[in-house]
Amino acid sequence: MNIALVAHDNLKHDIIEWALFNKGTLQKHVIYATGTTGRLLQEKGFGVHCLKSGPLGGDQQIGAMIAEGKLDILFFFVDPMAQQPHEPDITALRRICDTYRIPIATNRQTADFIISSPLFEGYIHELPDWSKYQNRKL
Repeated sequence: MNIALVAHDNLKHDIIEWALFNKGTLQKHVIYATGTTGRLLQEKGFGVHCLKSGPLGGDQQIGAMIAEGKLDILFFFVDPMAQQPHEPDITALRRICDTYRIPIATNRQTADFIISSPLFEGYIHELPDWSKYQNRKL
């Protein structure tokens, strides 16, 4: 699977700690991460494809990957107590995950449930068929 790891500044320590705990599982997959999160993961020995920082377009890069069918799951540790300058990008990212049926974990507990699910390994992600929507007459 292609997996993206993202975390707001106050939660970068949490996602790194979580990734280290799950390193054996995560290393079986292709990992993408935004900016600083990616660099921190690389420093911990992860093979990571680094994207731009979230506010500089990294969130949009992830959204494009989802729309192109190139991403299977998103772990995005969101800080609900901090105002984010790129909040519209985050909202759009959540929407695109719903549109393309991409599981998204916005906190560590949800990430634990997803990665420990028997469906995590070998799950076949079926993309929705939006042809009726695309071919509708206005």
